[in-house]
Amino acid sequence: MEANTLAESPRIIAMMNQKGGVGKTTSSVNIGAALADMGQRVLLVDLDPQAHLTLHVGLDSTELEHTVYHLLTDDQVTAEQIARKITDHLTVLPAEVNLAGVEAELAPKMMTGRAQQILSLGLLTINGLVLAREVVVPMQAHFLALQGLSKLLETIGFIRQSFNPDLTVSGLILCMYEGQTILAGEVLADLSSFLDQSRQQDVPWRDAQLFQPAVRRNIKLAECPSFGKTIFDYEPNCAGARDYKALAQAVAAQKISD
Repeated sequence: MEANTLAESPRIIAMMNQKGGVGKTTSSVNIGAALADMGQRVLLVDLDPQAHLTLHVGLDSTELEHTVYHLLTDDQVTAEQIARKITDHLTVLPAEVNLAGVEAELAPKMMTGRAQQILSLGLLTINGLVLAREVVVPMQAHFLALQGLSKLLETIGFIRQSFNPDLTVSGLILCMYEGQTILAGEVLADLSSFLDQSRQQDVPWRDAQLFQPAVRRNIKLAECPSFGKTIFDYEPNCAGARDYKALAQAVAAQKISD
């Protein structure tokens, strides 16, 4: 995700979690759409071989001449050629299922030194993290998610050390949140404590925020991708729309150090 105003340098944010089904696509699309509604220029880059973000915004990758796959494998294809304008301020670089094969095509070009050590991460993930300046981690309020977060942060630290010294973790987003449960409260407390303890450490997540609000579990958020719409076009008055609008405002208000 890339977002900026005319007067500012762009923020380049990777929505990352190695675990599936935690809200990466939903958060990318709806935070991006909310930022665009706020007047910021937003570019969403779909690096998912399942092309879920592309489908979510109403694009059919089978009808597109070029996608991110061609951008990564064909030097003659430019980002401008594949960009698709969704609204006045929201543009998408779409994906397609052929992205699943891009690993085999690009791997021989990276068979050197440090790159060999992290190919297990997947080349699409590596490309996204090398391009980004920030990582936002969508996750669920489950104890297993806490275990996965440790491995995820280790991965980000390795990318920072090896390829992208500017990479930081700007925050965490709790998705499908059920605040009435004891478990959710315990996980929230653990995350807050972990982030507080990181403030004095030399780690990429020392300035990370636990973004508020948490995104409540909401059936409308699950329904809107099948209609090719953002939550704001599908059901703008639902809890999910309210949460993502407030969340986008929190992300936009965050002060990022150079």
